[in-house]
Amino acid sequence: MHIAINGWFWDQPHTGSGQYLHKLLTSLRRITPELRLTLVLPRHIREPGALPADVAVVHADAPRGNLGKIWFEQRAYPSAVARVGADIAHVPYWGPPLAVQARLVVSVLDVIPLVIPDYAASTGARLYTSLVTAATRGAAHVITLSNASKKDIVDHIGYPPKNITVTYLASDETYHPRLGAEIDAQVKAKYDLPDNFVLYLSGFDIRKQLNRLLLAYTYVGPSQGEAAPLVIGGREPAWGSRMFPDMRQYAHDLNIEDYVRWIGYVDEADKPSLYRLASVFVYPSIYEGFGLPPLEAMASGTPVVACDIPVVREVVGDAAYLVEQDNERQMGAAILSLLLQQPLQEQLVQRGLSQATRFSYRKTARETLSVYERVMRETAV
Repeated sequence: MHIAINGWFWDQPHTGSGQYLHKLLTSLRRITPELRLTLVLPRHIREPGALPADVAVVHADAPRGNLGKIWFEQRAYPSAVARVGADIAHVPYWGPPLAVQARLVVSVLDVIPLVIPDYAASTGARLYTSLVTAATRGAAHVITLSNASKKDIVDHIGYPPKNITVTYLASDETYHPRLGAEIDAQVKAKYDLPDNFVLYLSGFDIRKQLNRLLLAYTYVGPSQGEAAPLVIGGREPAWGSRMFPDMRQYAHDLNIEDYVRWIGYVDEADKPSLYRLASVFVYPSIYEGFGLPPLEAMASGTPVVACDIPVVREVVGDAAYLVEQDNERQMGAAILSLLLQQPLQEQLVQRGLSQATRFSYRKTARETLSVYERVMRETAV
């Protein structure tokens, strides 16, 4: 069985799609050394770096940029699949071709533009979403990351549920309560972190709902803000657009600037330490395909507060303090409870560590391999 994998995101390992691609390819090679794997890369990725053993690389011509990405997905990648004679073409993100000379498997990590129209507001975004939606309907099988996302694919794309398989993500082994902790003090000094703090480490677009967390801190700040400020990590966007309302100005308007620290871009290698050092991790997002940060925090031994949405509930189980959407008072109370009640904090830490062990990329790879085998069986009939 020969699998040709679309590698457009190979040189972006710290994005969601890039991380999924790297972890999946590495894990597939570990569990099935006999599987024939070809990574199809756009020509601009000239040096792919460290690859798993015996993974072939084929380059295909495509310009950079959004138009180049579409050309790669619809023309260059299918041509490369035909050239290498692959049995299965696997696109590990929502960008499948309309036609390809192999059995098509597509990983739809989320369908955000269909669920939240603001994410497909431009004409180009709407056209692209229509293109990949139509192409997905022609896939032999769809892989997604959660049952919540599976429901969205059925509801918004109309793809049959019997041909959708859920394969969960997992936290990297570097997210651990003790392993790697020897660099925690160095990371603490690097970002000038206090002894106790509440951590937000995610994106800044509107579905992430950082505004709700800032509102919640109007309840936390007066009593605990000086002892445990809110630390916000991540590369900040150009503030002030519809997708990125100005959160710095909002913190100023709420009069909580003294309780908020913006630390900017966080190196990937520093994230496990940041989680370990935090007293509480908060994840106010209202839509995700999976929601990896809460899992990373739990694996690091940090208690989690998150919005009670289906996908987060699916990932964290009873191991996090879940609060109602749009209820900043409840979120503030949850943060205060974990800061002030050590028994509750310890209980969630232990539950979180246990919950995190349920997820592994080895399991993800085994379930993906089962999809390949099923597709081969069904198309052989």
